[in-house]
Amino acid sequence: MSATVLDGKALSKKLREGMAEEVALIAKETGRQIGLAVILVGEDPASTVYVRNKIRACEEVGVRSFQYRLPAETTQDELITLIRKLNADDEVNGILVQLPLPKGLNESAVLEEINYEKDVDGFHERNAGKLFLGNGGLVACTPSGCMELIAESGVSVSGKRAVVIGRSNIVGKPMAMLLLNANATVTVCHSRTQNIAEVTREADILVAAVGRPNFVTADMVKPGAVVIDVGINRLDGKLVGDVEYSSVSEVAGYITPVPGGVGPMTITMLMKNTILAAKQQWK
Repeated sequence: MSATVLDGKALSKKLREGMAEEVALIAKETGRQIGLAVILVGEDPASTVYVRNKIRACEEVGVRSFQYRLPAETTQDELITLIRKLNADDEVNGILVQLPLPKGLNESAVLEEINYEKDVDGFHERNAGKLFLGNGGLVACTPSGCMELIAESGVSVSGKRAVVIGRSNIVGKPMAMLLLNANATVTVCHSRTQNIAEVTREADILVAAVGRPNFVTADMVKPGAVVIDVGINRLDGKLVGDVEYSSVSEVAGYITPVPGGVGPMTITMLMKNTILAAKQQWK
């Protein structure tokens, strides 16, 4: 029996419709418009597409967008000066610096310059710390989107065995913390994990965020598991995930496709964070 597909496009559409209503109500009640500043340094093709999709999402939910397109030669000081200016701008509720940055720019130093209250990517150390302590804050968008997709499956996270493949600061670690905070028993696998298939076969919820095409095969998946594929890889001219979809979908209970699964949810959670940031700032 084939797995139920968790459609990120459909879920995103539903969530964004609700966000658009909320943003319109906020504007009506307060006379304020929520604003997101998006900074793109250089002309990386993939980053350009991502930024375009984020601007389109802003238009969809009624968030005002401020675009800053900087040349690849932009210096660290110039970029930080812009961020500090946006930190002080009351019309800007969220600041997003599109990654990766060109060589020569220190990503971690740049991200730490963003006011944590406007850090809608959830990468600031203070927001990461809040997640670790279970104290709310702005949470990284991709893991948040994964949690929404798991919720859409109807499978309760509490008490389940969850395995996350990948330990990046952007996906793996915050994903593990979100699952742990939802009362799952969590294991994080990585490049040094021994007998990884034995570990993943125990997972009721399996999240693949390793960046290797078709890494997760059917023999690594527990029958009926929820499989969330975060990977976006180009293989033979096609986009594929970290999960070998055709075989795993015959074993799993629920699965996300690539494309059309986690990707749309990441941008939707960015909108959610921007709205949340504005509401917290206006308190």
